[in-house]
Amino acid sequence: MRWMLSSQAQKRKLQQRLQLRLTDAESQEDVQLLVELLLQTDFQQAFNMHRSVALNMRRLCPPYPLTAHAQQLRDEVESALQCSKHTEATELTGLLTSAHLQALMEAHDCIAWQESDAEIIEDVDQDEKTTKLVSLEKTRDMPLGVTVRNEHDCVIVSRVVSGGTAEKSNLLSEGDEILEINGIPVRGKSVNDVHNILSSMHGSITFLLIPNSQNKIAPHRQTVMHVKANFSYDPSEDPYVPCRELSLSFQKGDILHVTSQDDPNWWQAYREGHEDRKPLAGLIPGKSFQQHREAIKKTITDGNQEYKGKLWCAKKSKNQRKKILYNPNKNIEHYSDDILTYEEVALYHQPPNRKRPVALVGPPNSGHDELRQRLLSVEPARFTGAVPHTTRNPRTHELNGREYNFVSRQSFESELAAGKFIESGEFEQNLYGTNTDSVRRVVNSGKICLLCLQPKSLRALCSSDLKPYIIFIRPSPPLPPQERFSNLLARGVKKHTPEDVRETLEKAREMEQNYGHLFDAVITNTEQEKSVSELLRIINKLDLGPQWVPSAWLS
Repeated sequence: MRWMLSSQAQKRKLQQRLQLRLTDAESQEDVQLLVELLLQTDFQQAFNMHRSVALNMRRLCPPYPLTAHAQQLRDEVESALQCSKHTEATELTGLLTSAHLQALMEAHDCIAWQESDAEIIEDVDQDEKTTKLVSLEKTRDMPLGVTVRNEHDCVIVSRVVSGGTAEKSNLLSEGDEILEINGIPVRGKSVNDVHNILSSMHGSITFLLIPNSQNKIAPHRQTVMHVKANFSYDPSEDPYVPCRELSLSFQKGDILHVTSQDDPNWWQAYREGHEDRKPLAGLIPGKSFQQHREAIKKTITDGNQEYKGKLWCAKKSKNQRKKILYNPNKNIEHYSDDILTYEEVALYHQPPNRKRPVALVGPPNSGHDELRQRLLSVEPARFTGAVPHTTRNPRTHELNGREYNFVSRQSFESELAAGKFIESGEFEQNLYGTNTDSVRRVVNSGKICLLCLQPKSLRALCSSDLKPYIIFIRPSPPLPPQERFSNLLARGVKKHTPEDVRETLEKAREMEQNYGHLFDAVITNTEQEKSVSELLRIINKLDLGPQWVPSAWLS
């Protein structure tokens, strides 16, 4: 019977089909009576009520009330029954208008609003397309968590954000077309117009929708991916963010919990420590999208640098097409040619008998070597250094394995080619270096291996299985005043000029820019005593709880 009421055209088609098959006069009269019955307003209202009840009975019982508009439904039923002359209709009208039932309906709606923020009111047929009327409760401090897009004149739901009212209700889906919002038609309106409409609304908001007609696969709960941000992001400066109110800002080094990658261009994520303060997920640039636009930006920047001060020619050379990923004039080597976006991380708790090696990194004259020596002298039973390798002959007082590991040049070069040296160099025709095996021996002994490294050595260290903890020692800023930093740098009789100070600070800035994604902590070395205390505090925390490390270290 349902399909007979979908449209007037179908009713006429049904009437013609029956009249062709039932040719006798008596049957023709019965067909005419049936058609008149179907077209009566009372019958159609009764059928719509029956269909709504049947649809709700077929649904699985949700964990929230089916409706918070019982009084509204009662009024609609009462209005429909007023035009009926049947005795049963009069009796039902009396029941619906009784004071006891009205009080019950009012109490029901009050409790239902507390139990649920969202509900489906009804499903109706309109222009042979199924439409859905959905009501959501919007509070002033919580966005609905929905973004929309325009497809010609249509307003389409493009994204449902994790943690929002829409996502919790499971009533709005990507691809649904919005026809009305609180009775306001939105077809033909722009995304900004829809945003302005929703921004001015609070409390109960009703959407008239055409559900996505494509067959939907039941959504599965995605596994949260944890990433470390290797760049800073400010959505207020991003002209491509689809919804600035739903976007998430973060700083380089922040840990982000990515809950959805359905849209490869715009992921949904929480910033660690902010889940309770901001229950709604934020939009961040997807990895491939961020890499793509940074590559374009870098190509333009490098092209401008390469041709700075030159006349532009109409014909491009082959060299112009080649993308320069680093500037050879810089005095700091780049760790990687890759454009840094996110690195997947996982929690790691160091075993009590296998401490993570601690590497101190900083520019010359930053004091990082002095801090290492101070830690070694303060707690020699806890900290020690890795015994370096060398190809020179041992001196009289030196023992193999104590001052140095004395090896042949052939052995040294063989292990160097195998990538076993964290750092190496040559002095007076002899090779020196720190081997990963030496660091591993310290780790296996239960002590903390303290290293003092240059940034270019971090690649080999992080590629090993040693799981290092890297601390950057930042020199004190020159203000206020610059002489304070000069005194910190001064050692012996050597005096450091303002140019030396500026050079050290510039190298520190370049190190943070090019290698900052590898640093686990940063200490500004203003006074040695304070810096030693801060180092001990950071290192002690490694025993108290897990730390985020690259997930590749744990695979």
